[in-house]
Amino acid sequence: MTHVDEEIASQPECWQRGVALAGSIADQLPRRGERVAVVGCGTSWFMAMAYAALRERAGHGETDAFAASEFPKQRRYDRVLVISRSGTTTEVLDVLRDIAGNTRTTGILGDARSPAVALVDDPVCLPFADEKSVVQTRFATTVLAMLRAHLGENLDRALRDAAEALAAPLPLDPAALEQVTFLGRNWTVGLAHEAGLKCREAARFWAEAYPALDYRHGPIAIAGPGRAVWAFGAVPAGLPDEVTRTGATFVHSARDPMADLILAQRLAVALALHRGLDPDAPRHLTRSVVLATRGETDGAVLDGPAG
Repeated sequence: MTHVDEEIASQPECWQRGVALAGSIADQLPRRGERVAVVGCGTSWFMAMAYAALRERAGHGETDAFAASEFPKQRRYDRVLVISRSGTTTEVLDVLRDIAGNTRTTGILGDARSPAVALVDDPVCLPFADEKSVVQTRFATTVLAMLRAHLGENLDRALRDAAEALAAPLPLDPAALEQVTFLGRNWTVGLAHEAGLKCREAARFWAEAYPALDYRHGPIAIAGPGRAVWAFGAVPAGLPDEVTRTGATFVHSARDPMADLILAQRLAVALALHRGLDPDAPRHLTRSVVLATRGETDGAVLDGPAG
């Protein structure tokens, strides 16, 4: 098995540990009523998007999500929450240094020895969810499981669905698939973006992601035989039929959307293997890339390729 296979398979156990941890670190996480910005890169940004939508929906307060490179430093927040697997991402460290002393900060980190630990007011380290793989899977989903539990969600169903998703047959045949578009609504838009990123990273595969209601405003033009549209969470009325009429395959399940992401991760690995690629060695990517100098630079640093 590859590292990423092992890490995908470990997610139910990691989520359970994250859920158990949520209660003991409540004072270190955003409090009800705080105005919060959530910051990350790549996969971590997509988890930030999901959490921000969930937190607002739960009535805990105004919550914005930003790619770290685009954080609006002129805005004022009660707390900035950063998500970073490595804790070495240049853009994330830049944000923390720029707001030090002015805004309370929490960092959810995979590596307890990383420089980000010393830069945040409240470090939350999840070494049990850290990864060897370049392609990020379990760290990101464990962070989101912990944050969902902190918001008061019961994740028993998600844990059951996650175990089922590890054994379920893939809904798409990697040998027959030409392209896939992932869709989401509200908090699952972030999951859709993450699913598309996994296919691009692991398999160099053409994958896109959009809010589900925006899909008919242009992107549906590429739908057709040999292609698929995969929706996480709620599906707009009429969309499955519209996709089917194009000749594309429509994929949707009743699982918890985060558990359904496990199937998309598995698809990305299967696509890589079908194409003769090593999912542990994605092209042009390393687990953590750090800029030599601080400041404005194109080709932004990723916390690994995936935040």
